[in-house]
Amino acid sequence: MSTEKRYSTMTEHELKQEIAQLKEKARKAEALGIVNEFAVLERKAIMAEAYLLNPKNFKKQEVYAIKNDPGKYFKIDYLNGVFAWGYRLGGERELEALPISLLENKKGGQS
Repeated sequence: MSTEKRYSTMTEHELKQEIAQLKEKARKAEALGIVNEFAVLERKAIMAEAYLLNPKNFKKQEVYAIKNDPGKYFKIDYLNGVFAWGYRLGGERELEALPISLLENKKGGQS
């Protein structure tokens, strides 16, 4: 029986612990060459990180750099929970949703 909690119900401390565990498991999977497991664990960590952010800090019609995708930008049409819905600039103009943890203000640059 699973006792997993939803990220939306976790405290900040629980989320940070979960992210650390997921990243450690992802490192191990990568070291063992288990690409699929690595990708799943990385996505879970990105989702958990989204719940540490305040969606109110992300604005409609603003353009954000996409983390880990240099030179790629995303314009937000609307927000739904911790997901930003919009379009990649220079892309197919296909509506997609990205966790807000993948977005960073392009004016602020990479840290």
